[in-house]
Amino acid sequence: MEALDLSITVLLMLCLAAMAAGYLDTLVGGGGLITIPALLIAGVPPIFALGTNKLQAVVGTATASAMMISRRKVRFEQVSMMMLVAFIGSLLGALAVQYVDSQALSIMIPVVIVGIAVYFVVAPKQTLEAREPRISPAAYNASAVPGIGFYDGMFGPGTGSFFVLAGVSLRGQGVVDATAIAKPLNFATNLASLLVFVVFGKLLWLIGGVMMVGQIIGANLGARTLLTINPVVLRYLIIGVCFVMLISWTLTSATG
Repeated sequence: MEALDLSITVLLMLCLAAMAAGYLDTLVGGGGLITIPALLIAGVPPIFALGTNKLQAVVGTATASAMMISRRKVRFEQVSMMMLVAFIGSLLGALAVQYVDSQALSIMIPVVIVGIAVYFVVAPKQTLEAREPRISPAAYNASAVPGIGFYDGMFGPGTGSFFVLAGVSLRGQGVVDATAIAKPLNFATNLASLLVFVVFGKLLWLIGGVMMVGQIIGANLGARTLLTINPVVLRYLIIGVCFVMLISWTLTSATG
């Protein structure tokens, strides 16, 4: 791997990018849309960018998860099984990306992103509040949770939004509750994929360490905002992030 520019200016910019990503990720997901391009611009090779992104992201989701649990917005026993299956799904996805051409996702992911945005655009206001679930916890834990975990291990950006959509549409959770529950699930998926990248040696510890500082600050601010945010505002944030993800993915595919 070629030598990288590790000047104070570059490290500071990466720290600020991680701070913004931590804030966004805690609210609606999609923080990888900030950090992965920032790492690539800094000259980090793509596979190392994915690994380093996981190193800093795991701290952000851990910070947000701890705050949600300590403020009793989420109970650990409520999410422990979901965290386990999300961890396993992400572990498999992170292993797959080491050997499989991730371009296979180029058709599926934009469709899913558009689906999330459309759902929150057309969803009536009452869907922002809790209602009757469409599937059982067992079915949810056997399908949506490990599936989203697999995606996070393989690629990652937007995982938080995917967990929110699944919680709202399948489990009948209110959008704020679904967002709070998504934090520990996203922590589990980040941790699993990070372990794989560590084993394969595909991350840069110095850059990741600097970005972890920014993540902690951003995630703290995002968690405090989440505790007081209007669900309608949160819905529009999710829609906005989905369209940004779609544009980013389209541009990446066109130039890749």
